[in-house]
Amino acid sequence: MKTSDNRRHRPILVCATLLVVAVGSLVEADQPELGGAIDLSPISALFPAAPEPTAPSPSREGLRLLIQLDPKALGPLSIGSPNAGLLFNPQPMPEGDLWQIRNPRETYGTTETLGFIIKAIETVEAQFPGSPRLVVGDISRPDGGRLNWHASHQVGRDVDLGFYHRSEVEDFLRGRKSNLDLPRTWALVRALVTETDVHRIFLDRSVQRYLYSHALEVGENRLWLDVLFGRYTGGKDALIQHVRGHRDHMHVRFYNARAQEWGRIAYPLLVKAGLAPGPTVTHRVRSGETLSHLSRRYGTSTRAIRRANGLRSTMIRAGRRYVIPIRKIPPEAEPFVVPPRLLPPEPSTTAVERAAPEAAGTSVTIGRP
Repeated sequence: MKTSDNRRHRPILVCATLLVVAVGSLVEADQPELGGAIDLSPISALFPAAPEPTAPSPSREGLRLLIQLDPKALGPLSIGSPNAGLLFNPQPMPEGDLWQIRNPRETYGTTETLGFIIKAIETVEAQFPGSPRLVVGDISRPDGGRLNWHASHQVGRDVDLGFYHRSEVEDFLRGRKSNLDLPRTWALVRALVTETDVHRIFLDRSVQRYLYSHALEVGENRLWLDVLFGRYTGGKDALIQHVRGHRDHMHVRFYNARAQEWGRIAYPLLVKAGLAPGPTVTHRVRSGETLSHLSRRYGTSTRAIRRANGLRSTMIRAGRRYVIPIRKIPPEAEPFVVPPRLLPPEPSTTAVERAAPEAAGTSVTIGRP
């Protein structure tokens, strides 16, 4: 077939491939599910659970054809772990009237992640009309991978979000009781928990205390808050966790049902096609280990390790974790399933409503989702 014929039939081939993927999705959807939900029994039984979002597993043959014909048709894929992975077909965070982007060059993510961010911000605006713009910080680089000083932010599922303050700010600002807009900031956290597939929220303990006290004052369920903030479990497996360095912003990590499931299956095919770098592992350095030790152990080079970790010299520190490029692709993991959301108990006249007139100067009343 001539080149002109190839071009003429390309749209037909892509459509046919998408049909193959869809059919394969139905065939392979009935696969064993991964666990991963936090076990808080019997406490978790007290709270309603949203349906588990799942993405049908596409057929490998369909993905192989898409990769050959039009890799962009795969959509954004989140591959690997937040601390060692890549982002394929990224989407930039769009401009918007309700938020301001801190650095456009580092705000690329998956469609799901960007949608979750926008959904949470719009939920705050619906409860508190006229809210100041929220500062949106780093998400990922256009191709994923290591981002500046961050250990994570590598797969398009992490985002740094500022707080709502009593007046609009242009950058991250340390949250204090004197400057935080607690009703709006709590509404943001609550929306992330109840309206999105959030995995973790990393936040300094001092800001957590302000939000916890405010949520109690406006009538949120104490037991739900204790589970959410880790007071019931002593912090273990809490959705909101303390991490130092997060007094001026929160670090939010999402599950991505589609981007993770499709990425899981497509990754080996992308590597084989030369469209994605090879796999990596994370290694915690022990005393006495050097880059030469690591390169011999994992069958790679010291140069590759330095490049993967942004190292300017051959020095590595004991106790730190480093990304190690490897040549052999690990066995395929189980199909990915998002754990249920941790929703507050019903019935529900939420208290965000009661705080709304004072904080926003309006009498808007919004119920729970």
